[in-house]
This record gives sequence, structure tokens and C-alpha cells, in this order.
Amino acid sequence: MTAQHPAEPENTEAAPARQGIQSVELAMTVLQALEEGRGPMTLTQIAAASGMQPSKAHRYLVSLARSGLVAQSRSSGRYDMGPAMRRLGIESLRRMDEVSLVSEHLPELRDRTSHAVNLSVWGDHGPVVVRWEYGAHALPITVRIGATMPLLTSAMGGAFLAHLPDRLTDPVLRVQLEAARLDSATKERVGRIRSDVLGSGVATTSGGVIPGVTSVAAPVFTGGGSLPLVVTLVMPSRGITEESLAGLSAELLRSTRAMSEELGHAPHRDGA
Repeated sequence: MTAQHPAEPENTEAAPARQGIQSVELAMTVLQALEEGRGPMTLTQIAAASGMQPSKAHRYLVSLARSGLVAQSRSSGRYDMGPAMRRLGIESLRRMDEVSLVSEHLPELRDRTSHAVNLSVWGDHGPVVVRWEYGAHALPITVRIGATMPLLTSAMGGAFLAHLPDRLTDPVLRVQLEAARLDSATKERVGRIRSDVLGSGVATTSGGVIPGVTSVAAPVFTGGGSLPLVVTLVMPSRGITEESLAGLSAELLRSTRAMSEELGHAPHRDGA
């Protein structure tokens, strides 16, 4: 007869706390210290950054080096990311679908604010709407997925203007200015938009594209050098006060920063 084993509980999530492996979690603090160090580090620096005694940190570094996650320079003795860590990072970036990952956050942002939320990417002719979640408030606008929005008068356009290089935005802006028969004096307006967005973190428009509609946009940065995405809150202008707009902007910024972190963006490392 074969031994009978007790059945595994069907709902492991119901446990009050899921048991992990502490040594693995401690090893991750060593890797995180290296990641935040922005370059090769000494044992003393790693120990201080990970909150360990040098002898303990050294034991973790030895094990991590054996697996290729950490490497030690023969000349300086400093530690840095190893070849296995680089392979993991490259493979993680290869598998990442940035639009899908960010899109998963949109319904939660819509529910927290009660307003419509959209996601846009940079296309050949400007910002392109790729996702739209309608909120609880009726809007005098229906935006088609795949629609290209103007740079100067839309909030998402302002966010892209502030965070993309001129070599990408200038050709698109020139075409849009010619189509709208606007003169080159608009360059001053572009400068003001960039300054305002970089100062506050968000781009805000009211009636820029559709009268009676206010929009607030913020970028989502990636960790792989890809162009940023932009998330925009869209709401009826009626009933929106400076105070409520400030609160919505703060909520948008909290959300986009969390999305950026999930995509691997580290401001101290990427320089954004």
C-alpha cells in the first residue's frame, strides 16, 4: 500500500501570512543595495546599504557570485552586477509589454477618481490614444482608439512635448502648426508648456481640444530606454475647482510613478 499524504489546502491565500524564505529576502537586499549604488561598490558600502554586518554581507555576496548574480573585480575588489543578472534584466525587458502592464492600472485610477482615463503612446504623427476607460461623468466627446491628438492643445501632447527630444517633436509640431496656420511665435508657447510640465509634473488643459473638458496628463517612464507613455485624466470642466484639480493631479502622479516603478524605471539611475 502506498502512503497517504494529506491534501494541500485549496486556498493558500486564506492564510494570515504567507511564509517565505528569509535568506532569499536578505539576499535581495544585497542586490538592491548594488542596484541603488549606481556602480561597483566595496564590501563596506554594500553592508551599510543593506543594513548588515560586513561578515554577513560577505557570505551573501559569495553565494550570489557563485550563481553569477554578482561579480567581483579582480583589480579593485569591488562588487557589481554579474552576468546572470544582466541576462535576467535583458530577458525581462524582452518579455515586457509596457502598454498592457500600464493598462492594468487604468481601471483602478478611474475608480479612485471617478473620471475617464486614457493611455497614449508616441506615434509617427504625434500622441496616439491606445486605451480609454470611461468614468462616471458624461463627457461631450467620444475618442476613437487610434486617434492622433494635437501637441499644443491636448494635455497628453504637453506631456510628450516636455519629455521627448526635439528631434521627435519638432517635425510633428511643424506639420501641425502649418495645418492650423499658426506662426513660429508659437515656439514661445512650447517653451512655456515644457517649463510648466517639468515644474509641476503634469500637463493641464481646459477646453484645449473640446470646450467644457479639462484634462490632466503625466508620463509613465520605462526602464529600458523606450519612449515614455502618457496617462491622462479627462473630466467635465464644470464643478472642477483648483483644489479638486490639485488633488486629482496628485493622485495621477502617484499612480504614474507606481506604473513607472513596475516598468523598471529608477529615477536615480535613468536620470529622469
